[in-house]
Amino acid sequence: MPECPTFLRLPDRPAKPRSRGITHVLDSGLTPEATRAFLGQAASLVDIVKVGWGIGYVDPTLEERARICVDHDCPVSLGGTLLEVAALPASRKHALVRELAADFVVLAETGAKEGNYPPTPGEWAEEMARDLDAGASCVIAEGRESGTVGLYHADQGIREDLVSAILDRIPPDKVIFEAPGKSQQAWLIRHLGADVNIGNVAPASVLALETLRLGLRADTAAAAAPAERADMPRPDRHRASPIGARP
Repeated sequence: MPECPTFLRLPDRPAKPRSRGITHVLDSGLTPEATRAFLGQAASLVDIVKVGWGIGYVDPTLEERARICVDHDCPVSLGGTLLEVAALPASRKHALVRELAADFVVLAETGAKEGNYPPTPGEWAEEMARDLDAGASCVIAEGRESGTVGLYHADQGIREDLVSAILDRIPPDKVIFEAPGKSQQAWLIRHLGADVNIGNVAPASVLALETLRLGLRADTAAAAAPAERADMPRPDRHRASPIGARP
């Protein structure tokens, strides 16, 4: 873990490899240099790097970038769109999950780009349960990079009935909620806790998301703040110390 200040009392966050509090990043085509710089700063906070859409098919630097991710202990996956274009009818989804789970860590996505499938919250949860039964390690609730379909209304508002239906059926540590927007991330953290799994996070937003998880932004400060301890030292209002000096 990188060295950071420790004087604040913040929520405990598990270290990598994590099974909860996962940050799943959407890579929309970083260069190798940008990938190296991004992970050099934030690798300790990144659990999965998804090479979005069909970028893996057209990026001549994919192999180099994948090696950089592996060197920083960040597993790589390809975008769901590439599989949808290249593979099979949706009716074979669970068979494909079962086949691939024998050799790979499978993340199975539920939802549709148009926002009309599955048609009811109960059917979302049922499809996710079947994916897990088939061998998926986690299921992903679709939100796209726009945050306007699937889990969300067209105005980016949360479909709370859908989130409730999913969590009534699926353990929270088995679900990654795609949430590209700050307001969506903050809602999930306020309602489900700092260790909710969040996906489709832009590389430039990883540090900002961690501040939301830790209550270091106004959006989640009240939800994350621990109760004040009676024995915590209080600052002396009448005496200032030089920066860096011990009182």
